[in-house]
Amino acid sequence: MKRTQLATMLALFLTFFVCAAVYAEEAVQKSSEVTDGNTVKVLYTLTVDDKVIDKSINNEPFEFKVGDNQVVPGFEDAVKGMKLGEKKSFKLSPADGYGEIDPEALQEIPLTELPAAIVPTPGMTLQAMSPEGQTVIVTVKEVKKDTVVMDFNHPLAGKTLNFDVEVVGIL
Repeated sequence: MKRTQLATMLALFLTFFVCAAVYAEEAVQKSSEVTDGNTVKVLYTLTVDDKVIDKSINNEPFEFKVGDNQVVPGFEDAVKGMKLGEKKSFKLSPADGYGEIDPEALQEIPLTELPAAIVPTPGMTLQAMSPEGQTVIVTVKEVKKDTVVMDFNHPLAGKTLNFDVEVVGIL
């Protein structure tokens, strides 16, 4: 390939690259308010009972698509309408977060159904598989002579969730 052809190809590539970058930036600017269907990037801190439970790690944003049920409904509702760069604090009641505590989610299971390597103690969390094949976190509530009482409620069920959120990307 001749030097002039190479220079022309390089110039075309750079022009394409610059135009694509400008177009992408314009698309982000046009989508400056969170709505259904957007992919949103947020920095967040979650506190429960004045204790930090979860937060963005190393300023890496959490990303989710609005309307795909990837987050609790109240979180999604609170973020809708926020603008790029906007910061907001909000509380979610248990109903808008992980739900109320369901007494029927406490189940007594024979100790023989647990793997032999596990010695259950109250407060211990274990992973189990739901009938649908999803991983579920369960908490040991009580250990009896031949059984263990397991709590299948989400660990944050019944809790008020306090969020501090900043929208850092809307696509």
